[in-house]
Amino acid sequence: MSHILFIVLPIVLLVLGLPIFLVLLTTGLFILLTSGTPAGVVQTVLFGSLGSYPLVAIPFFILAGEIMGQGGIAKRIVAWVISIVGGVRGSLALATIASSEIFGAMSGSSVGCVAAVGRLLFPALRDNGYGDRFAVSLIACSGAIAIIIPPSIAMIIYAVTAQQSLTVLFTAGIIPAIMIGVMEAAFVLVYARIKVVPVTDKTRWKNIAAATKDAGWALGTIGIIFGGIYGGIFTPTEAAGIAVVYSVVIAKFVYREITWPDLGRIVMSAANLTTQILLIVAGAGVYSWLLTTSGIPQQLVNYISALDAGPVVTLLLMNIILLFVGSFLEPPAAILILAPLCVPVAEAMHISPIHFGVIFAVNLSIGMFMPPFGLNIFAAHLMFKMPITKIYKGVIPYLVINLIALMIITYVPIVSMALPNLLK
Repeated sequence: MSHILFIVLPIVLLVLGLPIFLVLLTTGLFILLTSGTPAGVVQTVLFGSLGSYPLVAIPFFILAGEIMGQGGIAKRIVAWVISIVGGVRGSLALATIASSEIFGAMSGSSVGCVAAVGRLLFPALRDNGYGDRFAVSLIACSGAIAIIIPPSIAMIIYAVTAQQSLTVLFTAGIIPAIMIGVMEAAFVLVYARIKVVPVTDKTRWKNIAAATKDAGWALGTIGIIFGGIYGGIFTPTEAAGIAVVYSVVIAKFVYREITWPDLGRIVMSAANLTTQILLIVAGAGVYSWLLTTSGIPQQLVNYISALDAGPVVTLLLMNIILLFVGSFLEPPAAILILAPLCVPVAEAMHISPIHFGVIFAVNLSIGMFMPPFGLNIFAAHLMFKMPITKIYKGVIPYLVINLIALMIITYVPIVSMALPNLLK
């Protein structure tokens, strides 16, 4: 009976409209009380789930992303990208994808990426013949890359939950994220040629030089984060704190685009988002602990092993489950609920937990713009006041592209594992 409650009760509570953290906590408490487990364990598990060192990176990366978006750093990154790709038919769409990749590598937040890049590029896309629906859909979909490209907040949570090296997991996400960006870029170039989108100003070395000079301090953020992590100077968690200090110094004293009151408002906004995520982590800690102690993950592994379906079919089934769940739940909640179930299954099939972590992230990134409840769709709807049904139609080509990429990443492990193997 308790095994059924693990699935049925969360669904019922979600339908009733309870917040995710309450869904997880209520389910855990109800099962706890009906199973006769001492209630005192809740306190230990609840706070223990927040005691992981890598989780410290989450509030710092969220705060760094907010400062970059509002402190002139994101704006200069976008201008720099446009200066490089100018003169190509479809250059503004290319700049949107490239800017999302770069800003995602600086902030780790998908919705933050949509807000920062969309705020800067939507008017230009709309006014240059791309159309509202194409522009909004492109921004919503390309922003999802932040779930995959390091320093992804979703990957931090997966690394903690699956007890894997965060640095190795970050490394594994680099090539898949770039591959998806290249595939989307190929599509927008074809679209721009078919629609005969106007060509922007040609690339000129003097424009690139001026944009590079203006964006030099902004680009330094990427160098600090990645150079520090992969150079062995500091951990990903320490990199998050350094990124905050660096972005404050650049936004306040170099670009002078935020004041101390602005910084206070940005900190409060980041704290609000951090609280929402960590509440989910705490609630999921109780749920995951009870799930593990119930023996369900081991029973699931035994069941799949008995099916003798093999890794190909098993991965296909898990992709379907992850896509379905990812289209309803935010990545942190989906990871904390499903990772304790899916990782043992993957390991039983001799699938690397690092490779599986990338598969997990790609599924959840697709879920960010998958109808009906993709979070980026709602963010774009609120930002640009476009009917959700129009966005649904606009994201279909990107769904197809990302699903093709997902199949490649799933069944060609070297795409994810090439860099980690090289670093070994």
